[in-house]
Amino acid sequence: MDRDALAGFLVSRRNRLQPSDVGLVTGTRRRTAGLRREEVAQLAAMSTDYYTRLEQQRGPQPSTQMLAALARALRLTPDERDYMYRVAGHSAPDRIVGSDYIAPGLLRVLDRLAGTPALILSALGETLVQNDSARALFGDVSHLTGFERSAIYRWFTQPDEERRRYPEHDRDRQSRAQVASLRAAYGVMGSGSRAGEMVRELSRRSAEFAALWDTHLVSRRFEDHKTLIHPELGPIEVDCQALFTEDETQVLLVLTAAPRTDAAGKIELLNVLGTQQLDSPER
Repeated sequence: MDRDALAGFLVSRRNRLQPSDVGLVTGTRRRTAGLRREEVAQLAAMSTDYYTRLEQQRGPQPSTQMLAALARALRLTPDERDYMYRVAGHSAPDRIVGSDYIAPGLLRVLDRLAGTPALILSALGETLVQNDSARALFGDVSHLTGFERSAIYRWFTQPDEERRRYPEHDRDRQSRAQVASLRAAYGVMGSGSRAGEMVRELSRRSAEFAALWDTHLVSRRFEDHKTLIHPELGPIEVDCQALFTEDETQVLLVLTAAPRTDAAGKIELLNVLGTQQLDSPER
């Protein structure tokens, strides 16, 4: 671990960012040239003391999980991310297999979509980050780990929970689309990757998945129109637009409703109430 190089790099990347670059509000009395240390720590979900010690060359070797969080918080490019991993004493993550790294360009767009449900997904359907509006619509999935982070995996292993958000008549189409998306990722990542592991696990656990996998469906959806069923607000018709990174390993999914419709009103209500239960006795 090169403590001096890591510290200097973190300081330089922090100083080049402004609060508005990462979705934070800029205060009126601000002396810091870039982000404050506490703001980086907040974005990376770590303590300010821990981050400060890294910049002061006296912290412990950060884990790969901590480095992934810092790469996301500091909006690092893939080359910058790889450099940070190496000076911290770790091998750079495999860009093809994927990791918790999130493309800065997608994050910048996400930061500007307040009030519009939006989330960034990996090629395996893993939710990497979701805004408040998406959490209100889909629920918070940030606590999930392993394959359960993938909506594709949950669709076939937890059907009672996952499929209740879709009308019954649309569930077969969604099943085919989930398998076709995983097949596309499998083609890029290979049988020895996490995609291959997921295919083998799903084939073992779900006869429905195994049958659909044998049909060799392959596709990535760039747009879709569908109805989502919110547990309190009921059906919400949305248009889905997908913005992929150049290598198609990550996608920003944005969900909108037609103006002045019942669905648009429901999304506005979700934004006001957030993730709290609409039928809470406290209201």
